[in-house]
Amino acid sequence: MLATDTLKQQAGAYAADLVQSGMRIGLGTGSTAIHATRRIAQRLTSGELRKIRAIPTSRATEAAAIELRIPLVSFADCQRIDMTIDGADEVDPALNLIKGGGGALLREKIVAQSTDRFVIVVDESKLSPRLGSLFAVPVEVVEFGWQAQARFLESLGANVIMRRNGGELYRTDQGNLILDCNFGPIEDVQELASMLNARAGLVEHGLFIGMARQVVVAGAAGIRVLRAEP
Repeated sequence: MLATDTLKQQAGAYAADLVQSGMRIGLGTGSTAIHATRRIAQRLTSGELRKIRAIPTSRATEAAAIELRIPLVSFADCQRIDMTIDGADEVDPALNLIKGGGGALLREKIVAQSTDRFVIVVDESKLSPRLGSLFAVPVEVVEFGWQAQARFLESLGANVIMRRNGGELYRTDQGNLILDCNFGPIEDVQELASMLNARAGLVEHGLFIGMARQVVVAGAAGIRVLRAEP
């Protein structure tokens, strides 16, 4: 059986080979998306790709892109993104996602919503019959009143854990906190997302609904591509 990191590398490389010269691309965050970023850099170095400009979804990805000499651009100079390649923590049969395990859910969603083609790369362990079966939903909250937000999330049925980095509170690139909310298998992801969207103090949540157009899945039998219904 192939190691998980090998599967992640295969998925990332496959998606990176979908990128064409002249594209504006979004660079995702996490242990699978970084493989796509590295492969894009290899193609640029070899001359196979030209005139690529990228928007990173986190400071960590930005640092990696600079080190790999991938030209960057900001939203001030880029109205739309042709393609974004990113990972996911969980994927359901409708290609809805839970994202945010790496803490970049806000920037990831901003980039995803500005993208014409949102491509997800995962290993097969991330596939799930129903979101929430495998992974908690990350919820980014402002520090002020976070206890009230935790109680609200608990009232919706979640087991809420404050994310930490060692002994310190985990902070996003925006300086916010993350509450990891285990709802168990979620009966209606759209309804839950709507309730989270309406709550003041919740900056963003890790439910990405109806955004992914393709999911590249690496498994022991090779690569397969799941596509959203038109």
